[in-house]
Amino acid sequence: MDKSFTEGLPVPQRYGAILTIIIGIAMAVLDGVITNVALPTIASDLHVSPASSIWVVNAYQIAIVISLLSFAFLGDMFGYRRVYQCGLAFFTVTSFLCALSDSLTMLTLARIAQGFGGAALMSVNTALIRLIYPQRSLGRGMGINSFVVAVSSAAGPTIAAAILAVGSWQWLFLINVPLGIVSLLLAMRYLPANPPRRSTTRFDLPSAVMNALTFGLLILALGGFAQGQSLTLIAAEVAAMVIVGYFFIRRQLGLPVPLLPVDLLRIPLFSLSICTSICSFCAQMLALVSLPFFMQSVLGRSEVETGLLLTPWPLATMVMAPLAGYLIERVHAGLLGAVGLAVMAAGLLALALLPAAPSDMDIIWRMMLCGAGFGLFQSPNNHTIITAAPRQRSGGASGMLGTARLLGQSIGAAMVALMFNLFTDHATHVALLFAAVLAAVAATVSGLRMTQKSQA
Repeated sequence: MDKSFTEGLPVPQRYGAILTIIIGIAMAVLDGVITNVALPTIASDLHVSPASSIWVVNAYQIAIVISLLSFAFLGDMFGYRRVYQCGLAFFTVTSFLCALSDSLTMLTLARIAQGFGGAALMSVNTALIRLIYPQRSLGRGMGINSFVVAVSSAAGPTIAAAILAVGSWQWLFLINVPLGIVSLLLAMRYLPANPPRRSTTRFDLPSAVMNALTFGLLILALGGFAQGQSLTLIAAEVAAMVIVGYFFIRRQLGLPVPLLPVDLLRIPLFSLSICTSICSFCAQMLALVSLPFFMQSVLGRSEVETGLLLTPWPLATMVMAPLAGYLIERVHAGLLGAVGLAVMAAGLLALALLPAAPSDMDIIWRMMLCGAGFGLFQSPNNHTIITAAPRQRSGGASGMLGTARLLGQSIGAAMVALMFNLFTDHATHVALLFAAVLAAVAATVSGLRMTQKSQA
């Protein structure tokens, strides 16, 4: 391995490169959040039902999930810089098309295309961070990345409200155009190149199709379940997913460099970190989806009050993520993750045991505990997922990182729906207890990583 690819970029170029990553990933995350706020307005302007308008959100999420691993594979093949630049350009153009849409069909198609651009950005961003920072400082890069994701998620509704206060919903997408152009110019100048994989490796189109069908059917089934669709339809989607998934995995096991990195999953440190990520994000979504219903329906808080009471979670994550990135250079990632997830589990259990008439402070300190624990875990876990894989497979590792996050979030949201169907009156309580159990399980799995050695 060329020494230049293990020591990162020199400081002036490093700042420009990380700024490029920050802008790109912030746009991709924000677009998955801010659109929710505008759905009623979009439904009214396009003359469609509120239920139909949900496809504006679902189309973006499904496009990302089905294409993330494919773009990660292409990153390993052709270089992460090239995939990131193409993703930026495509995301910018499709954002403009979203703004020009005058029907739900056109907007949904544009959002699917935009999701592909977002997937290209998300698939290789952590692989690029591995090239930008030297090995000894990689944790700081991962901390910055986690910080940006947390800030974007937390600030999304506020940014959306500010934009809608002065302009139409089209500006939610138009704002990406100047940001995308600036980021693309920065990418062309500052992003590091990495040697592509040998030309004998080909992109496996059948694997890409089966990957899209497997994960697409999974998300559709989970979403349909959450929205109360026909159980017959959901069962058919699950059956199709199992059949396609079976042949998909069989095909991957026979490939020297698979699209779904089953070879990386044979590395104990990598597979343990992926399991930790899925469990933790599932626990997070169980809490963040169920709590608004509890606060408004049971505690009688307004929408504004609910939004403010939920804010301490991402704010605490924002504070802890960079600190965790700094600590990873001194403390084992497995220990940091275990401690962070144990703190998160304690916070979730404390939320489940809230008094009948809690004060705002009763809720706030519990939310801060959850957020701090999550922030302490996230950066070290991301660091471990990337460094556990061989450097030439950083794209596949980065794709799996994003896929694990999205799967955990999707499963968590669907499980909330299940809780409400099974435990009508105590759904939130049960959801929080289950989230605490999942976080405790994730903490245990994270602790097991202390017995494994990194490949980096």
